[in-house]
Amino acid sequence: MSDEQTREKLVRMESLMTHLERQYEELNKVVMEQGKALAKLTAQHDRIADSLVDIRQDEIRRDTRKPPHYQ
Repeated sequence: MSDEQTREKLVRMESLMTHLERQYEELNKVVMEQGKALAKLTAQHDRIADSLVDIRQDEIRRDTRKPPHYQ
């Protein structure tokens, strides 16, 4: 392989490496944003689930009637 071919190959490899590094950084940003969004949605889900449990417990308490001899 001549020096010129070696240089061309090296330039192509450096160009590819630069492209891959840029792609990696962009993908990393997307993953970080998705992680934040997932954490936000998980917290929101947990709050909604807790609210539903509270609502259901209130309904059960409200619907539970005391036996006649306790009234």
